[in-house]
Amino acid sequence: EVQLVESGGGLVQAGGSLRLSCEVSGVTFDEYAIGWFRQASGKEREGVASVGSGYRGGGVYYGDSVKGRFTVSADDAKNTVHLQMNSLKPEDTAAYYCGALLRGSDITWYSDYVDYWGQGIQVIVSS
Repeated sequence: EVQLVESGGGLVQAGGSLRLSCEVSGVTFDEYAIGWFRQASGKEREGVASVGSGYRGGGVYYGDSVKGRFTVSADDAKNTVHLQMNSLKPEDTAAYYCGALLRGSDITWYSDYVDYWGQGIQVIVSS
């Protein structure tokens, strides 16, 4: 059974930091691109950041709204992808989801093609 389990969300003041984690099981980790997406109330889903699959040479990718503030990284030993979020803004408030795409590269623009999704986790940034 494939599982993606997010953790680390919560409530933080503007300017603060949070670290999200996505633990992946049931697949060969290196074959999948793992991405973070978010969806705020009343808005469309947005690609935040992704780590490319080893098949595609890896690489990290970011959405324009988070460049310079968020950092995505993979811990291959733990089959986990982290999203370090710094300098958080109220507009970062959303449900955050991790998704996996087989042999993907930058998947921030391809949420419709994601093979597996986590259950989502809430991030609330207060002003």
